[in-house]
Amino acid sequence: MLSILYEDNQILAIDKPAGLAAIPERRIEQQSLLSDLTKLYAYKIYVVHRLDKEVSGVILFAKNPAAHRSLNEQFNQRLVKKTYISLVHGLLARESGEINMPLRQYGSGRMAVDWLAGKECLTSYQVQERYKNYTLLKVYPHTGRRHQIRVHLYNLGHPVVGDHRYGEKNVQKGFPRLMLHAHKIEFKNMSGEARKIESPQPDLFTSVLALCK
Repeated sequence: MLSILYEDNQILAIDKPAGLAAIPERRIEQQSLLSDLTKLYAYKIYVVHRLDKEVSGVILFAKNPAAHRSLNEQFNQRLVKKTYISLVHGLLARESGEINMPLRQYGSGRMAVDWLAGKECLTSYQVQERYKNYTLLKVYPHTGRRHQIRVHLYNLGHPVVGDHRYGEKNVQKGFPRLMLHAHKIEFKNMSGEARKIESPQPDLFTSVLALCK
């Protein structure tokens, strides 16, 4: 059952569960958040941005072309503020910082840092809590590249807990999910009013946090 965090006549904010793709991945008939929304609404729903399949949290959709254009423009101008919560391996020495590494996609679908051919990519972070072997972060992506947060933290030497793609698989397979959650998004609706939508941490996310403490 879909969990709607915010809805008006123009915009939808959905609480996406981890493990459900935002849009169909390979076959159009595969279940996705978009396909579930299409069944629920009698009109076309427009994709605004995406979350990785393994990521949970708040994601926006538009109900008409005008709202789609408005939200896309806000994303393009970097007016939308996104806040993620992530648990990473190891202890970060700094309380906060920026990761400015250009990324590009390779044939395997894997993203990697490429200082010559990569696209601009900027992420900032702030330490929330340190555990014995892990650090809990708030993460703010200022650009919107695929796998941005995961690749940046991996290249910082602190891969996201449970990340099979960018972490050491023998270590990561011991965790039941990717510990990355889209916690909050801030934007303006079609009337120009500021909106701040938050997604609570899922039960499995908080359970893993408790075990890592």
